[in-house]
Amino acid sequence: MKIEDEIKQQKFVNPHQKAVINLLFTSNWLVNQQQHYFKSFGITGQQFNVLRILKGQHPNSISAKEIKSRMLDKNSDMSRMLDRLSAKNLIVKKSCPKDKRASDVNITEAGLELLKKMQQQEVDRFLNLSDTEAEQLSNLLDKSRG
Repeated sequence: MKIEDEIKQQKFVNPHQKAVINLLFTSNWLVNQQQHYFKSFGITGQQFNVLRILKGQHPNSISAKEIKSRMLDKNSDMSRMLDRLSAKNLIVKKSCPKDKRASDVNITEAGLELLKKMQQQEVDRFLNLSDTEAEQLSNLLDKSRG
């Protein structure tokens, strides 16, 4: 559906305004789609992001500070989120031997299994785009921030 129909607005100041409004609308739509998807697995989008970061480091550990620096949502409360993931047995937190205030974090086998299960249901298929179109969109988004 076109953005004009979605928000019931037919006129925009210029194509740039229309693109920004469309991007914001689509971003919120995508967040809502993902929230519903992640909820079916008992996690949040931010928790999924942490698990993916940890999977990329596996079998090595990574500090909570480094996880936060790689997060898509930099405003996340990392300590609380790691505690929740630990309570679900998806990660293991250990005190860092060099800095007792810091934690080293690893993904567990249960965390890896959850990601595998999610991947089988095509977590990245929220957009109705071909691979080529998705690549073009990604390139345009990169360019827009540049």
